[in-house]
Amino acid sequence: MARELVLATRNRGKIEEMQRLFDSFSLSLHVRSSSEFDLPDVEETGSTFEENAALKATTISRATGLPAIADDSGLGVDALDGAPGIFSARWAGVHGDDKASIARLLDQVSDVPDVKRTAYFVCVIALALPNGALELVRGELRGVLRREVAGSNGFGYDPIFQPDGFAVTLAEMSPSQKDEISHRGRALREIA
Repeated sequence: MARELVLATRNRGKIEEMQRLFDSFSLSLHVRSSSEFDLPDVEETGSTFEENAALKATTISRATGLPAIADDSGLGVDALDGAPGIFSARWAGVHGDDKASIARLLDQVSDVPDVKRTAYFVCVIALALPNGALELVRGELRGVLRREVAGSNGFGYDPIFQPDGFAVTLAEMSPSQKDEISHRGRALREIA
């Protein structure tokens, strides 16, 4: 019988990516989304990826009585001193408007020379158990920002992020290629 695990997110892209990764680990898990429960969204009041991931996972685990995994992830741009960081999903002012967030970011770095367009994805995964135990892991992926959108796979900033050592963006990779190198894949492999 599969053990149940709640993903503390309503983000379809994250849910699909995490389920795909868990399936690849051959773990016997029945993964559920927090949207299956009558719960309000957990407000991200932390000032770090770690604080936000822990807050979401512990809140959802307590509310459901099940183990919960939450991630807080985002893009850091060196030329912007790590911004958008924890505000990545709402960089354009509206949570989840990927196109607007990409447009704002590209505008902010339009004068940055190609050699200084370095960036990194961060994913912190928190695993909270109903008994109060908490585990945190961090995955990162370094790369550069492209000047134009390329590719239609993935979500968020994937269409403008080219990982180091590759000639394509994350959005141009197949899901399995992305899972192998991504910040979320690295963190989930460690927590698994």
